[in-house]
Amino acid sequence: MQRILSSELAVHVGEPVTIAGWVHRRRELKSVSFLILRDRAGLAQVVLPPGAQMPPEETVIEVTGEVTANEVAPGGVELISAQITVLSGAEHETPFEIFRPTLSPALPTQLDHAVLSLRHPSRREALRLSAKATGAFRATLDSLGFTEIHTPKIVGSATESGSTVFGLNYFGTPAFLAQSPQFYKELMVGVFERVYEVGPVFRAEPHDTTRHLAEYTSLDAEMGFIADHRDVMKVLREVMAGIMPAISEIEVPEEIPAVDFAQALKIAGANPEEPDLAPADERAIGEWALREHGSEFIFVTGYPMSKRPFYTHPDPAQPKYSNGFDLLFRGLELVTGGQRLHRYEDYVAALEQRGEPIEPVRSYIESYKLGFPPHGGFAIGLERLIARVTGAANIREVRAFPRDINRLAP
Repeated sequence: MQRILSSELAVHVGEPVTIAGWVHRRRELKSVSFLILRDRAGLAQVVLPPGAQMPPEETVIEVTGEVTANEVAPGGVELISAQITVLSGAEHETPFEIFRPTLSPALPTQLDHAVLSLRHPSRREALRLSAKATGAFRATLDSLGFTEIHTPKIVGSATESGSTVFGLNYFGTPAFLAQSPQFYKELMVGVFERVYEVGPVFRAEPHDTTRHLAEYTSLDAEMGFIADHRDVMKVLREVMAGIMPAISEIEVPEEIPAVDFAQALKIAGANPEEPDLAPADERAIGEWALREHGSEFIFVTGYPMSKRPFYTHPDPAQPKYSNGFDLLFRGLELVTGGQRLHRYEDYVAALEQRGEPIEPVRSYIESYKLGFPPHGGFAIGLERLIARVTGAANIREVRAFPRDINRLAP
């Protein structure tokens, strides 16, 4: 008999069926026993005689029985006259229970036993939302004429000035794990004009916070023939408007409010000489945006050039400030983006001004002798987005197998 899913049982009342999945929970009463089976679609209740032998939780089983209506059972139906076949036994007691509404162990314990904790509905839902977000990201950019690309994750030079990189030995040559696809997505603007990528990025920054990971998923886009960073911001708004309905009921305004960096410091009550926003500043600005504009989102534009990578285009009117931006979502930096340099001589001048050598990025810089249009782009941190949408207290709760300064397994 062909297997069906738990979600399909209601249309088979009175019929014999076969379902398969994991033992989610066992309940033994005086007059009857219940086994709750979990599959990818949900839960199904199996009715057994009192005292029946039931396999331990997380055992993989196949159940054949007759579907009968029961309004108090999951989905309004249950299986009776059931025959259980064990497909794969759980060889030891699970370290904690996952049938309860919330996971009780501390996060480190959950992460140590990720194979189990990820089976909990809350953890699975976060991963499902990640999949929906990336699907919506792709669909929105496809509709706007972007082409998906795939770039190297082993690179010969650091991408982001000032960020720590993971070094490795590449057949005897020093190399690094890519901090972003930045160089390559810019170069691909010369091929397709509009490109995007979904992929891992690596940051060897010694942060041990609730908002940082050493490896995370970045949703990157780059586009050519722009006037300045504001064209990029318009596309980013369209992207967020495409993603949010797929994962939440949060509305994206027709026009996301924007403040320049100096104004943002005033709103946060920060020192006007600060070169960047602290997490507390971001929270204050997010609260202001919600209070004054009713928006969960706010752009901060014109960050100091000293805090932006060398390839960032300066503001022509105020060269100490950038044609760059961050998008804050619920008081957290979610997206960084801006206009890039697009002329060879401007790249050379930017590196010389910073006192940075050309050699490590020569192949990237030399490419701009071929001619590139004015361009810009952005990068969305997927895990930060999902953590903010779900209200997760720690970004590690929304990634399957997080990597940070303390964790390399499982």
